[in-house]
Amino acid sequence: MKNLLIILLIAITVTSCKVKSKLPQSRTDFTGAKADLAGYNAIYQLDTNDPKIIDKAFRNIKNALADPRLNGKLHIELVAFSAGTDVMVKGSTYQSQLKDLLDKGVILAQCRNSLIEKGLKENSIFDFVSIVPSGNGELIIRGSQGWVIIKP
Repeated sequence: MKNLLIILLIAITVTSCKVKSKLPQSRTDFTGAKADLAGYNAIYQLDTNDPKIIDKAFRNIKNALADPRLNGKLHIELVAFSAGTDVMVKGSTYQSQLKDLLDKGVILAQCRNSLIEKGLKENSIFDFVSIVPSGNGELIIRGSQGWVIIKP
């Protein structure tokens, strides 16, 4: 029994030494994850009208699009629902930022349920924004399809 315990301790020590040797030794040893897949999909959830969170969502999307590892491999959707609907309504201060995202290939989607709950007609939102039956349904479907769900 004592010999078995000694062998087990030696095995654990050797294993932990091997693990430690694979960890980065300095900042320059690790440059981030390798983007070795053919494509990546992310859906950003916007369910607030808080300007700080909205700006954060736009900044996060732009940063992802600018990541050289993801160049030509990234598909992004921004889905608005609940209070996030305010961003997509015609006359909001976010029109130019939304157009910029659209020009970069981002899918812009608005929840129909939120429009109904707010008493808004579909023509109340920007013409370049698509309408989905429900924001949560969009997240569920995209998530089940392997899309990463990001809530800024």
